[in-house]
Amino acid sequence: MIKYDTASKVGKIRDAVNNLILLELNKHGVDGISPSHGDILVCLYKKNSLSVKELAKKIHRTQPTVTVLIDKLQKLGFVEREKSKEDSRITLINLTEKGTQLEPIFREISEKINTVIYGGLTHIEKEQLEQLLEKILKRF
Repeated sequence: MIKYDTASKVGKIRDAVNNLILLELNKHGVDGISPSHGDILVCLYKKNSLSVKELAKKIHRTQPTVTVLIDKLQKLGFVEREKSKEDSRITLINLTEKGTQLEPIFREISEKINTVIYGGLTHIEKEQLEQLLEKILKRF
């Protein structure tokens, strides 16, 4: 009989990835950032100047949670807030120079994580893994 404990395995993988991220950030002398902060920074590296609402949607977190994360990133000097020129009710989040300087470190960490996750898998297995995880994620 096959034992289905996918949720447990996914949780352990998430913990291991988070520990790897923290270890690598520490090696680069980056303090105060957690993996959930990294989600925001990575989004801003792809497209700078996003609203809290856009960031919340992209990282699958609530707006209040994202606001708290942004507060910490702003306090650390990695992001800044700016009112939208088109709609003053919207606050946009922008990377600072300090935040932009972290991008190569995040790319390096991302490559290490991908090597651990995908190492030894065939191209077809990688595609299948991504498709299955996406299918599961859409159910939530």
